Amino acid sequence: MRKFIKFLVRKIPRPYLIKFSYAFSWIVAMFYKGNNHTCPICEGNYRTLLPYGNKGDVNRLCPNCLSLERHRLIWLYLQKKTNFFTANLKVLHIAPEQTFYKRFKALKNIDYYTADLESPLAEYHFDIHKIPFDENTFDVIMCNHVLEHVKDEFQVVREFKRVLKKGGWAILQVPINNSFETTYEDWNITDPKQREIHFGQYDHVRWHGKDYGDRLRKSGLIVDEIDFVNEFSAEEIERYRLSKNEILYVVRKE
Repeated sequence: MRKFIKFLVRKIPRPYLIKFSYAFSWIVAMFYKGNNHTCPICEGNYRTLLPYGNKGDVNRLCPNCLSLERHRLIWLYLQKKTNFFTANLKVLHIAPEQTFYKRFKALKNIDYYTADLESPLAEYHFDIHKIPFDENTFDVIMCNHVLEHVKDEFQVVREFKRVLKKGGWAILQVPINNSFETTYEDWNITDPKQREIHFGQYDHVRWHGKDYGDRLRKSGLIVDEIDFVNEFSAEEIERYRLSKNEILYVVRKE
């Protein structure tokens, strides 16, 4: 299974991977039932989770809803620390994740907009360097593991600020390499194999370092770097399969 998932992640274009994964999870989930781990999103219980990633790291992907560590942490944050599930909110979700998509769409309290260049889950298809909505439109923006792909992340974040309402907030997660004090970019690296070596994935154009929060602040947004995972016990972290090193980057527009 580890080699199979590693092959899928590395070789199958994302739109096809999304379509295939629904049938895949429906078949596979029944074989992973158990009591060692609980996914807080779909509330399923499993003996182990599926491997995931370019290296096929074990015990990461929920067999049912396909959540990863970051998705489970975001879901718990939304539940415990925000009014996302109760307030009337206008939400823009960039590159909507499967684990969230149907659940967010079913919420009666949010006006839910999805956007991506290619994803079959997205209602709108546009380049986020120039978002086709008026300023002060959205209460919430979700954009996770996207800014490592874009040409000009500063322009994208300025666009997020523009379309956020005053008092609005966003969650903007990226892969962080904690061995880097500053974000690593080299625009001379264009070969997909070299990008995987240098940036961790063939379609990444940078690897964010510890300065990510400061990069977000250049847009004028207020940035909270929240060590939310450490509000859980060691037993809960293992039960939910959360990453101990995941910082939540929650930005706000004054």
